[in-house]
Amino acid sequence: MGPGKIKTSTLVVIAADCASIALAQILSYSFRFEFVISAKELNNLLIGILFLIPLKLIILYWFGLYRGMWRYTGINDLINLAKANAVATLLIFSSLLLINRFHGLSRSIFLMDGIICFLLTSGFRVIIRLSLTANGKGVGSSLLSIVSLNKKKVTGIPTLLLGAGDAGESLLREIVGNPKLDILPVGFLDDSPRKMGQALHGYKVLGSLDRMKIMVDRFGVKRIFIAMPSATAKEMRRVVKLCDETGVPYKTLPGLGNLIDGSVSIKNLRDVNYEDLLGRPSVYLDDESISKYLSGKIILVTGAGGSIGSEICRQIIKYEPKRLVLLDHSELNLFTIESELKYFLNPDKLNGILGRVQHQNLMDKIFDQYQPQVIFHAAAFKHVPLVENNPWEGVSNNILGSKVVMETAIRHGVERFVLISTDKAVRPTNIMGACKRVTELLAQSMNGGDTKFMSVRFGNVVGSSGSVIPFFRDQIQRGGPVTVTHPEVTRYFMTIPEASKLVLQAGAIGNGGEIFVLEMGTPVKIMQMAEDLIRLSGKEPYKDIDIVVTGLREGEKLYEELVVDNETVSTTFHDKIMVLRPADNEDLRKSQEFMKKDIHDKIVRLSSAAERCDSKSIKLILKKIVPEYTP
Repeated sequence: MGPGKIKTSTLVVIAADCASIALAQILSYSFRFEFVISAKELNNLLIGILFLIPLKLIILYWFGLYRGMWRYTGINDLINLAKANAVATLLIFSSLLLINRFHGLSRSIFLMDGIICFLLTSGFRVIIRLSLTANGKGVGSSLLSIVSLNKKKVTGIPTLLLGAGDAGESLLREIVGNPKLDILPVGFLDDSPRKMGQALHGYKVLGSLDRMKIMVDRFGVKRIFIAMPSATAKEMRRVVKLCDETGVPYKTLPGLGNLIDGSVSIKNLRDVNYEDLLGRPSVYLDDESISKYLSGKIILVTGAGGSIGSEICRQIIKYEPKRLVLLDHSELNLFTIESELKYFLNPDKLNGILGRVQHQNLMDKIFDQYQPQVIFHAAAFKHVPLVENNPWEGVSNNILGSKVVMETAIRHGVERFVLISTDKAVRPTNIMGACKRVTELLAQSMNGGDTKFMSVRFGNVVGSSGSVIPFFRDQIQRGGPVTVTHPEVTRYFMTIPEASKLVLQAGAIGNGGEIFVLEMGTPVKIMQMAEDLIRLSGKEPYKDIDIVVTGLREGEKLYEELVVDNETVSTTFHDKIMVLRPADNEDLRKSQEFMKKDIHDKIVRLSSAAERCDSKSIKLILKKIVPEYTP
């Protein structure tokens, strides 16, 4: 720590140490002479203070006591303080013995001075630690954490820690406190200039992340732990690239939003996945507004076994519904989600129903028996190529099934109906997108009564069934090649939990008739995604695994949109949720009137075409309902 680079916090600690050294000397004289100090002893006291302050500061600096991070003061720091004060006391005794054999001075004063000085300097550091880390946990808890590290590990697998922050400190604490882990920390790397040369519990910050390869070679590192849960997507990409260059296995802590109660443990470490590189931030929810329409209510989730539907169910049970009804046509998916939820919700409040939304008699039976108050409609076929080749199934499930559920909801006085839509409904070029646009229009046309209808539109969801990431991973595991339809194709992505949480939030915001659009961030190039996934698998694109461009599939766009021309975007109180409405109320009125007068006939014709498996007629009728549809 050179001149001009001393931090303000370090200067404060140095000033406090000066005061502690002076106070220790004053208290030692006061105790020795029972608080009655003569003029002669007062003179000796002042000379002693002037002599001891620079001497002890030099010794404290020599023991590295100004390189620590004060919020992480631990037992190692207290041991070093004891050593420094002991050395200072021995040095003072030796000097005075050689100079004047303690003539006119009391030995007990300097013995007490060493003890008192240690108590004061260590006490100040403990107070800093307690004030910075208590955070409502109580002083006892914080004090216990200070003494939890008692010595450095001397054996184990050499491991480099990336990130000398709260997460890195917590990870180090567990590693050092548990010899069974067989991990030997060699130190930290961190890009923060203020942390360079400092230490956490005796383990140094060895340099910036760019020095990773050097440190791996120098210390024979066999493993790297990434303790950077708040890292952005750009930062995470850089870290992964640097780790790959070392050839050493690495694991990471998940993002802060995925750490339960914010606690960090060695158990949280996992392989880096694409969600880390996507860098979607944690989602803030207004729990009070969500709780108002979910707590104590009977809730029906259609498509409950799917990727989005199942996650919506997981989020719903946190708000303690009166009953949760799960509907899905997949036996396996329904069994899986029902079995999982039974651990978190009283089984008496959980009902799994195997069936299709097109089945009117079944819908009537469900609504008569359970009387749902809130519906999340996630049942839909979403795989573009499959629906394109089997359009009658897309119409039957996505349109006719949605219509059945909506009309049944109105007849039974459901309070809220939340439709899960997609960005492919915007200027659709495929059957799936056109069907979803029809369901949005249906929901808007049926709004206005006791049931509030709203739609939530978002892009691709990372890791959902049939999405591109599991497809790419499977190709990589088979040795390639990875197939990309076009080098310039881009898509919006968000994580399953993020999308599901925002769906619940949108349900709380809606007053009926809205289409909500989730903030999707920056679109991702699918080619870049393929290259990233190959690297995450430990291989090199175009060298170990080839990437082949196959050409756009029927109905596939180069890029997706979230808004159509006649829609205006408005903000909501939630920064990740926008609301779309027709340009004015007149447009909304016309839309509703058109749908009520004309849509029934067209859907009857659409149903007839679907029964005949007539692809050409289906496309023509969809084009009449959705003029912007361009197959």
